[in-house]
Amino acid sequence: MKESPKSDARMSIVTLTMNPALDITTNADVVRHTDKIRCDGARYDAGGGGINVARFARVLDASVTAVYPAGGPTGALVTDLVGESDVPVARVIIGNPTRESFTVNERSTGKQYRFVLPGPQLTPAEQAQCLDTLRRAAASAQFVVASGSLPPGVPADFYQRVADICGELGVPLILDTSGGGLNHVKAGVFLLKPSVRELRECVGSPLETESEQLAAAHGLIDRGVTQAVVVSLGSEGALVATSRDSMRIPAIPVHAVSGVGAGDAMVAAMTVGLSNAWPLSKAVRFGIAAATAKLLTPGTSACTRADVDRFFELVSEPIDDSALLP
Repeated sequence: MKESPKSDARMSIVTLTMNPALDITTNADVVRHTDKIRCDGARYDAGGGGINVARFARVLDASVTAVYPAGGPTGALVTDLVGESDVPVARVIIGNPTRESFTVNERSTGKQYRFVLPGPQLTPAEQAQCLDTLRRAAASAQFVVASGSLPPGVPADFYQRVADICGELGVPLILDTSGGGLNHVKAGVFLLKPSVRELRECVGSPLETESEQLAAAHGLIDRGVTQAVVVSLGSEGALVATSRDSMRIPAIPVHAVSGVGAGDAMVAAMTVGLSNAWPLSKAVRFGIAAATAKLLTPGTSACTRADVDRFFELVSEPIDDSALLP
């Protein structure tokens, strides 16, 4: 029987979310232009990559603190919702209101429509306060997880500054981001978790084959950007690259209710596994189990521990893909 993580009072994870959101999810029969779309009642969740990671890690019994900037009524509601998840917060109050994200599930087709706003403008002083708050929170952490997009006004090299802080503190950084926030990271990451699309954008190549994707991941390791790369492949599972190994871990086929937050669930469970001193391959298998469990839940609501443990029993052992490399 495969082991699942147990609660450990020493476990400490700090997450950073620079662009949190109030996630609103609803259903409608048909989504079409011009017409009014009559929706069901809405579901409200605290969202943004790092906040999702924190909420999901808490479901898995981790000790976790969420660092994020928030402002206005939406920011206050996000903070209330995070608190309801039993996650301690280190909130940086900002002048502009936290963004909203809106998801509509179309019942007639099963399609999902996601509307994502850019987020509030952060001043240089607010950005500096976020870094200071992170430094204090991360001083006693086992892992820092920085996840999600950067809001307007935040320079593209912001996550490199986060990596520098983690390096000074001796705390491993797990990074899950895209666009400029990813492209401007040059060193200091412990584990990078891009999707295939994000990896393609990062290296500027279509990466059509698995061998090309692994080669790109190893290129980031060889350049010193990160020590390991886990490429999420959606329904195909994940690729894992380290300086020594290349492997693929298959996904578990399920009928998805919503794909929102599955990547965050994967990062949360991987981090929990690593915090328990698991090998990376085992932590990634636990991450795939959590992502699968998240597919069964609406919006960005948290999956259950029971579902994660159940799917963990079903995740296949890694497939050695070292032969695919040149």
